[in-house]
Amino acid sequence: MYLIFDTETTGLPKNWKAPLSDSENWPRCIQIAWQIHDSEGLIVSHEDYLIRPEGFTIPFDSEKVHGISTALAEDQGLPLLEVLDKFKLALNKVSYVVGHNISFDRNIVGAEFLRSNLADELEDKSLVDTCTEETANLCRLPGGRGGKFKYPTLSELYHFLFKQSFQEAHNATADVEATSRAFLELLRLDKLHPEAFDNGKANTIDISKKNTPFELIGLSHKNLKEASLLLKKEKPVFDKYSKPKGVSDELANASFAHLHNHSQFSVLQSTSRINQLVEATAEDNMPAVAITDHGNLMGAFHFIKAINNHNKNLEDGKKIKPIVGCEFYVCDDHKDKTRRDDGYQIVFLAKNKSGYHNLAKLTSAAYVDGFYYVPRIDKKLVEYYKDDLIVLSGNTYGEIYSKILNVGDHQAEEALQWWKNQFGEDFYLELMRHGEEGEDRANEALVEFSRKYDIPLIATNNTYYAKKDEANAHDILLCVKEGEKQATPIGRGRGFRYGFPNQEYYFKTSEEMKKLFQDLPEAILNIQKLIDKIEFFQLNRDVLLPKFHIPEAHIVDNDVDGKKGENNYLRFLTYEGAKKRYTTLTEDIKERIDFELEVIANTGYPGYFLIVQDFIAAARDMNVSVGPGRGSAAGSVVAYCLKITNIDPIKYNLLFERFLNPDRVSMPDIDIDFDDEGRGRVIDYVIEKYGSNQVAQIITYGTMAAKSSIRDTARVLDLPLGEADRIAKLMPNIKLDKLFSYSDQELKEKLRSEEISRVNEIKSIADEDSISGQTIQQAKILEGSLRNIGIHACGVIITPDDITQFVPVSTAKDSDLYVTQFDNSVVEDAGLLKMDFLGLKTLTLIKDTVKQVKYKYNIDLDPDSFPLDDLKTYELFQRGETVGVFQYESAGMQKYLKDLKPTVFDDLIAMNALYRPGPLEYIPSFVDRKNGKEDIAYDLPVMGEYLKETYGITVYQEQVMLLSQKLAGFSKGDADVLRKAMGKKIFALLEKLKPQFINGGKSNGHPEDVLEKIWKDWEAFAAYAFNKSHSTCYAWIGYQTAFLKAHYPAEYMAAVLSNNMNDIKQVTFFMEECRRMGLRVLGPDVNESFYKFAVNDQKAIRFGMGAVKGVGRAAVETIIKHRKDGKFNSIFDLAKRIDLRAANKKAFENLVLAGGMDSFGETNRAQYLNPDGDGITFLEKVMRFGAKYQENLNSSQISLFGKETDQIYQDLTIPYSEPWNNLVKLKKEKEVVGIYISAHPLDDFSHEMDHYTNISLADLGDLDHLINRELNIGGIVNEVEHLETRNGKGWARFLMEDFSDQYEFRIFGEDYLKYRHFLVVNQFIRVRVIIRQGWTNKDTGKVGSPRVHFLSFEMLQNTIENNSKKLTIQLDIHQLKSEKINALKDHLESFKGDKPIFFNVYDSEKKVKLTLNSKKFKVKIIPELLNQLEEHDWFYKLN
Repeated sequence: MYLIFDTETTGLPKNWKAPLSDSENWPRCIQIAWQIHDSEGLIVSHEDYLIRPEGFTIPFDSEKVHGISTALAEDQGLPLLEVLDKFKLALNKVSYVVGHNISFDRNIVGAEFLRSNLADELEDKSLVDTCTEETANLCRLPGGRGGKFKYPTLSELYHFLFKQSFQEAHNATADVEATSRAFLELLRLDKLHPEAFDNGKANTIDISKKNTPFELIGLSHKNLKEASLLLKKEKPVFDKYSKPKGVSDELANASFAHLHNHSQFSVLQSTSRINQLVEATAEDNMPAVAITDHGNLMGAFHFIKAINNHNKNLEDGKKIKPIVGCEFYVCDDHKDKTRRDDGYQIVFLAKNKSGYHNLAKLTSAAYVDGFYYVPRIDKKLVEYYKDDLIVLSGNTYGEIYSKILNVGDHQAEEALQWWKNQFGEDFYLELMRHGEEGEDRANEALVEFSRKYDIPLIATNNTYYAKKDEANAHDILLCVKEGEKQATPIGRGRGFRYGFPNQEYYFKTSEEMKKLFQDLPEAILNIQKLIDKIEFFQLNRDVLLPKFHIPEAHIVDNDVDGKKGENNYLRFLTYEGAKKRYTTLTEDIKERIDFELEVIANTGYPGYFLIVQDFIAAARDMNVSVGPGRGSAAGSVVAYCLKITNIDPIKYNLLFERFLNPDRVSMPDIDIDFDDEGRGRVIDYVIEKYGSNQVAQIITYGTMAAKSSIRDTARVLDLPLGEADRIAKLMPNIKLDKLFSYSDQELKEKLRSEEISRVNEIKSIADEDSISGQTIQQAKILEGSLRNIGIHACGVIITPDDITQFVPVSTAKDSDLYVTQFDNSVVEDAGLLKMDFLGLKTLTLIKDTVKQVKYKYNIDLDPDSFPLDDLKTYELFQRGETVGVFQYESAGMQKYLKDLKPTVFDDLIAMNALYRPGPLEYIPSFVDRKNGKEDIAYDLPVMGEYLKETYGITVYQEQVMLLSQKLAGFSKGDADVLRKAMGKKIFALLEKLKPQFINGGKSNGHPEDVLEKIWKDWEAFAAYAFNKSHSTCYAWIGYQTAFLKAHYPAEYMAAVLSNNMNDIKQVTFFMEECRRMGLRVLGPDVNESFYKFAVNDQKAIRFGMGAVKGVGRAAVETIIKHRKDGKFNSIFDLAKRIDLRAANKKAFENLVLAGGMDSFGETNRAQYLNPDGDGITFLEKVMRFGAKYQENLNSSQISLFGKETDQIYQDLTIPYSEPWNNLVKLKKEKEVVGIYISAHPLDDFSHEMDHYTNISLADLGDLDHLINRELNIGGIVNEVEHLETRNGKGWARFLMEDFSDQYEFRIFGEDYLKYRHFLVVNQFIRVRVIIRQGWTNKDTGKVGSPRVHFLSFEMLQNTIENNSKKLTIQLDIHQLKSEKINALKDHLESFKGDKPIFFNVYDSEKKVKLTLNSKKFKVKIIPELLNQLEEHDWFYKLN
C-alpha cells in the first residue's frame, strides 16, 4: 500500500539543515492531503484537511501562493492534534510514503509531531520521492547544477508523462492527485527505482501489467483563494484608518525629509549621486536628508562635505542637516559562514558623532568578520554598539516587515519587542507606500503595533534613484550587477532576474509623500521630531600621527604632547646625518637646516619625519632599494640629512618651501619609491612596528566611464557586440554628460576636428528611437556610477590607535590588511596619516644589474656614487640609444636627445621636465640655445642667476619662486602661493598677487613694463612649469640606468628583460634592442639559466627559466642549487640530483620544449617526448628513474651489498626519434614561452617580407586611417575556423601572424570560396587587400566600421618569383675590378632565367649615375639568388 501526501505551509525554513526540534525554524502546516492506493494502484481512500492556526497567523506571501488566509483556516480548519491523529492512522496502513520533493513535506509534518510532543511517525517509514536524479534524467531538462539535468517540478514531470498541462495549484488535494497519478505511471513504465524498495524494486507486478496510462481519480478541488476572498467579503472589517479626502493644514505645513536613501556607494544598486540627493533636498526645501547605503559608510564623508558646501553661505533656517546612517544586514550570527544568511535589512541613523563612531564599528565588523556574500552584523553587535543610534524598522526586507509577510504576525511582534527594548524612544516603525500589495498588508499590522506599543511611525520612500525617469537606468544597473539581460522577466527562480516591481523608488517631493500618507499624518509629523534628535557633526579633523617612541635622552619634562622631545630628537638625527652628508657644515648649510627645523616645529609635524626616516632606514637595513626621492620632498635638506631623500637640494637649488610652506600649516607629503620586490617587506615592517590594527590600505572606487557605461548598457539591452563596440569607439575623451551639455563652440575648443564629427554621430544616434539610441541615453545616466571597489596602488594609512576608532574599514580579496572605507581624496581630511609606498620597477632593475655585475666580475657597484660626468653615459644619451633607460626611452625623447647632445646633468633634468604636453613646444628653442644657434637673453640681467642652467628659458616652478623673491621681495611663503596660483590657474589669487609683484619689483628698481612682460610670460608658461625636485630625482634614476647600460650592456639588458618577464610583447621589444646592440639572447638552459635573465661567460643573455610557463620558482631553485656541484651532463644526471618534488613533470616537459635541455649532447627535443612502445614518454621514464634512484640513495638497503647506487642504476637508453621540423619546434617553443626564441618561422621568408609587404599586422589596429589603401600582408596562418551563416553560406575566421603581431581576418562569400584552400594552419601566405569604407545603414545613414576587401592570396614561397619583374644591381665605379665582376657573373650564371638584369653604375664623388641593362643575360629571381648577392655584399633592388 502507498500513501501519497502533500502539505501547504506558512512559508519556507530559514535553515534547511536545522533539526526538526527547532520549532522556530520550520514553518507551520496549514493544509494536508493524502491518497492511499493498493498494490494494483487502485484508490483506497483520500482525505484532506485545513489546519486551524493556533498561536500563529498565515503570512501574506504564503497566502499569495496557496490562497489560504488566516481567516479561512480559522473558519474551516481542524485542530492540529486531530489532523495528526488521522494522519497517524493512515500511516499505519501503508508500507511506503510517497511525495514530490517529499523531504520538505516530511520535515514539515515531522516538526508538527514534535511540536505537539508526539513521536515523529514518519521517522521509520520508507519514503519514496518522485523528484530525483532518476526522474531528472528521464525528463532531461537543462539547467541543473554542474551541467546536469535539473530536477523536474511536479508540472514538468506530469507534462512529460501524460503530455498534458498541470499547473501546480498549491492546493494539497490537487497536488496529491497529480503526484499519485505520476507516481503510479512511473511504476507502470518501470522508470522509478527508489532505495526504499528492496534492491530498487517493489512488488509492482500488478501495476506494470496495466497496458494503459493511469488516470486522475476525479476529485473536485476547492479554489482556496476564492474561498478566502469570499470570507473576507462576508466579514467586512471597519477601516478605522480610512483615507481623508485631502491633506490637512497641519500636514501641509509640516516638514518632511527623506530618511531612507541609497547613493551610488550602494555599489551597483543605486544611481543616485550624493550631489543629486543634496540638490533635490534643497530644491524641495527639506530641512534634512539621510544617507543609508547598504552595509557601508563609504559615502559618509563626501555626503557631509557636499552638505557643508551647500550650507556655506546660507542662514541657519535654510541649512540642510545631514543625517549619516547605514542600512545593515542583521543576521543570526555574523561569523557563521557555513550557510548563506543575508539577514534582515535594518536602518541605523547616527544621533551624533558618538553614534557615527558606533556605526563605523558596526560596518567595520560587518566587513572584517561578517562578510559572506554581503557585509553582515548580528544582534549581539547591535546590543554592544547601540548607544546614540536611532533605528528604523526597514523596508520589506526588514525583520518586522518580512516576518509579517513571510512568517506570521506573532513572530513579527516578538521581533518588534526586541528592537523596542533595545532602542526605546529611538526605535521607529517605518511605513512605505510604493504601490505594492505586500506593503499595504504589512502596513496594517505595523499601524496596529504602533498603537499597541506606542512606537512612533515614520513615512519613508526607499530611494534608489533621484528622478522617476531614471527608473529604467536603475533597472539596467541592477542587470549589470546580476549579469542579466533586461529582457529577462523580473521574478524569482530560474529564468527570472532581480528587479524592482515599479518606478516608485525615487526621491519624491514633500507634497507627493504627504499625499501618500494623508491618512496617517503622524507618520509625516514624527519626522521633524526625529530630525531634532540629530546633532550636526563634522568628520574632518587634523591629522593624527602615531606615537613615535624616542630615546630617553631626548625626552623633555612636562612635554604634554611629546612634540618638544620629537623636535629634539629630529634635530639630533638631522645634524648627525649632516655631518655624514657634508664634508664641511658651512654657515649657509646650518642656516638652511635651522630654517627647515623651525618650520617643521611650527607646523607640528616632527613626528612625521621621524616615522618616515625610521621605515626608510629599516628598508635599507633589509637591503630594499630606496629611490632618491620624488616630488617636492627632495627640496628638504632635513630629509636629505635623514636619508629620506638622496639628492642634495642645496646643490641643485631645490626649495623647501615648495614642500612645506612656512606661512601656512599644511601636512607634509613624502612619497617614497622602493624596489617593487621589496616594497611588501617595508609595509610588513610598519605593520609589525605599529600593529596590524593600526595599519590599513586605502579603498578606490571604480566608476563607469563613458565607454564603460555604453558597453555595460549595450550588454544589458542586448545590442549586438559590433555595434556596441562601434559606438564606444566613437566616444572621444570626454564625459557623456559634458558631450550633451556643452555648446558647439565649447566642444570645438575641447576636441580635435576629427572628434567633432564622431560627437555629432553620437548625438544623432542618441536621438533615434532604437536600441542604439536607448543605449546612449541610459548610459548617460549611468556614467559615473560606482562599478566596483579596489585598493589604492601604494597608499597606506597609519593611525595612533585601533583604526576603527577613526574610520570605518572593510576588507579586500587582494590584501590581508584592513582597507579604509574612505578613499584617497578624503582620508587626510578625515585625520588619517597617509604614506605612499610606491613600488618602482626600475629600482629592482638597477638592483638586479648590480647583483649580476657582482656575480660576474666581483665588482661592487654603488649606484648612488656613479660620477655625474661620465663621458660614456653622455655619449649614450647623445646617440639617443635610450631604449630601456628610465624616463628617456620614448622615440620622441630619443630624437630630442640626439639634437640636444646633453653634456651635463642639468641638461637631463631640464629634458625630463620639458618632455611633456605643453612645455614640449619649448624644446627646439632649448636645444638651439644649448647648441649656440639661438641667443640666450634675459628680460633683466639679474634673472641670469636662476635661468642660466636652462639657457634663459623658465622650465621649473622653483625658478618662478626664486625670481619672485629676488625681483619683487616675495617671502618664501608668498612665492609658494604664487607657484600654486599659476600652476593651478587660480585667477582670483593671481589678481591679488600681481600688484604685489609689480610694486615689489618697482621698489627694487626694475622697470614696470619689463615686470609686466615677465608676469605675462609666467602666466603663459607657469601652468606648464614642472617641479624641479621631482625632475631631478627621476633624472638621477634615469642617469643611473644609462650608466649601467653604457658600461654593462649585457647585464643591464638582462635585468630589463627580467623585469618585463610577464609582458611578452615587452620582452620581444627589448630582445630587438639587444639584437641592435649586438647582444645575443639565447634560450633557457638548465646549465646556465637562472630564474631571471642572466649573462653567461660568452656575454650572451640567457633566457630566465622563470619565464617558461609551468616552471615555478621552486623548480628553478633546486636546479640552481644542485648545479653548484657541477653542470648536469644529461637528463639522467639532472633527474638524479635535483628535488623532483619541486620540479614536476610539467616543469621538465616545458623546459624541454623551450630548449632548456638542448645542451645535453645529441639528444633532440622530440626524443624526450617520444612515447615508447608502452605509450609512456621517455621523459616520464626518466623522472621515475630519478625518483627511484633518490629513494634508494636515501635508504639503507643498498649498503648491505656494498655497492654504490650509481653502479646499480644505469642510465636508460634514449629511444631514437626523428627531430621535429623547424616550424613544429618553434610553435612548441612559443606555447611554453609566449614568443619564438631560437628563431622565427618567417625567418626563411625575410626577402619576401622585406620586398613584398608594405604593412605589419601590428599596424592594423586602427583601420580608419588606412581606408582606400592597398596593403600587402605576409605571415603564417595560426588558426582557422570554417563557419556557416544562417542561410548556409560558408565563411571563415583566420588568424595570421608576422614578426610584429597577430591579426584576425574574416572572409565571406565568393572570396571565401575562391581562397579557402589557402586557409590551412601553418601555411605561409601573402595577402593583398584594400581597406574600404564601412557599409552605410540605409535607415539611419550611419557608416559602419572599415572593412577588409581581399584582392588576392598567394603562397609566400612563390612571392619572389611571381612578383619580381627585374633585378637592378648597384655598382660603385671606384670599386669595379675585373675579378669582382667575373665573380658576380659566375654567381648569376647559376640562376639563368627570363627576368632582365640592370646595373646602376654610379660615382659618389661626382654624383653621377648611369643605368645599363644586359640585353643577352637574364636571370631567375628567387630567394637563393638574393642570398648569394647579400653574402658577397652586392647591393640590389627589385623592380
